[in-house]
Amino acid sequence: MKKLLCFLKDYRKESILAPLFKLLEASFELFVPLVMAAVIDTGIADKDYGYIGKMGAILVLLAVVGLTAALTAQYFAAKAAVGFSTKLKHALFEHIQKLSFSDMDRVGTATMITRMTSDVNQVQSGVNLVLRLFMRSPFIVFGAMVMAFTLDVRAALVFVVAIPLLSVVVFGVMLASIPLYKKVQAALDSILGRTRENLTGARVLRAFNKQEEERENFERENKELNRLQMVVGRIAAVMNPVTYIIINGAIIALIWIGAIHVNAGTLTQGEVVALVNYMSQILVELVKLANLIVNVNKAVACGNRIQEIFEMEPGLTESESPESPDGKEKEETMVAFEHVGLTYPGASEESLTDINFSVKRGETVGIIGGTGSGKTSLVHLIPRFYDITSGSLKIDGVEADRYSLEELREKVGIVLQKSVLFQGTIRSNLLWGKRDATEDELWQALKIAQAEEIVKKKKDALEERVEQEGRNFSGGQKQRLAIARALVRKPEILILDDSASALDYATDAALRKAIREQLTGMTLFIVSQRAASVRNADKIVVLEDGNVVGIGKHEDLLDNCGVYREICESSLSGAERGKGGRNEG
Repeated sequence: MKKLLCFLKDYRKESILAPLFKLLEASFELFVPLVMAAVIDTGIADKDYGYIGKMGAILVLLAVVGLTAALTAQYFAAKAAVGFSTKLKHALFEHIQKLSFSDMDRVGTATMITRMTSDVNQVQSGVNLVLRLFMRSPFIVFGAMVMAFTLDVRAALVFVVAIPLLSVVVFGVMLASIPLYKKVQAALDSILGRTRENLTGARVLRAFNKQEEERENFERENKELNRLQMVVGRIAAVMNPVTYIIINGAIIALIWIGAIHVNAGTLTQGEVVALVNYMSQILVELVKLANLIVNVNKAVACGNRIQEIFEMEPGLTESESPESPDGKEKEETMVAFEHVGLTYPGASEESLTDINFSVKRGETVGIIGGTGSGKTSLVHLIPRFYDITSGSLKIDGVEADRYSLEELREKVGIVLQKSVLFQGTIRSNLLWGKRDATEDELWQALKIAQAEEIVKKKKDALEERVEQEGRNFSGGQKQRLAIARALVRKPEILILDDSASALDYATDAALRKAIREQLTGMTLFIVSQRAASVRNADKIVVLEDGNVVGIGKHEDLLDNCGVYREICESSLSGAERGKGGRNEG
């Protein structure tokens, strides 16, 4: 948590002025009981209405000045806290962007969201409270006790007894609550994760009729969170009645002792009232201080959780002396897998084993296999979403990990399995591929991706609004627009990771034909479970359980690869399976 305080360095002035103005407000507050004592002892006792009016004006003045000081303190505290959380969120978001897919898989999306939202908000609240109350509450407690001793030493001894008793109760409740608050936060993490899964996977849940099961799981976790909060609430609820018993007992003692001293003429009635007011101030401030410490501990716990993310070293490291093929003679081989293996973090077995093949510049390669065969894992190695764990992977003659990530990913365009469109316009989405793309480049990319007609039919064409995640477009439309976005940049390597699954066969064939004819020289990887999508590729790589079980053309694999033959038999008609049938449909 201490390391996060560096984000406050630009708000040093506000961090100093906020507590100073709070101390100023507290000072005026300590004078109020003395003014009231004077009103009772002089104004009311002597029926001096002019004096009462004068003292009343002083009370109003103290209130106005105190309120002004409090508002000023709140302004500086809020400015510092909000500025701190803004810088923290930016830094956290920037750090998360550097994390690899493996890092994200290990931590989990729900946890990242909680860190970015709930945890940061809790830390912001903690910073705000510390700046406003951390100095004010102790100042009031000790200031009130000192003022009590200036009024009457023997009566002030009640404060010496009451304050430790109040502190034991208040801080005892606090110490019992803090560990439970940490458990509450962990339970909140769990329920947020389940909520997110249910919202994003609503269609799958309905398809498998799992709504009731997920509802039961949610209710179970919600009940556990509720139970923990109830336990914390019961412990916290003890504080008020016990503290009020102590404080009322102390007030009774003060009135009793005060009455004796008033009767003896050593203490005035106004001074007794002032002592009671000081005791009430102490109670209020001790409760505030306890709540402050509870909130600070929650903020520290959340800050430590945020710090854990900052301390995560990105799984992908860039070479200190990156290489580049620029200026060199172009290699004939664009991508070369040499006995490549991949083991995901925490996995006991390899997901990819001994992958060994090469792809020439401008070739079209089909990657096919059953569900879980490792197709996506294989193509994710090319842009270094994951690092290989054995073997060698070369891109344009240079080891993939010798590139800077920026340069490597400039060479590679990828359309993922789940097409994602961002809120904005069609134009703004396409410009993600190339910020300075011209109008002609955008329309050419749309034409190749078979999305030109979609855009022209829209009322505002390229300026048509895109809702979050592209909810106002169908699955096929989203896929074509996502492909167009990748094509705008005209990358040297294009990876279509099962990104045409929502397209009909005719559109899929037209897309592949347009890419081959209009983007000559581009190396294309097509990942698919449909044999029709890869049958005309220059080379087809067949995967099963992370192993290459066949490499070759469609006709050769029909004869020599049983896995490929089974896939074709399940997805192609007899005429389409026939050798030599190069049919784009």
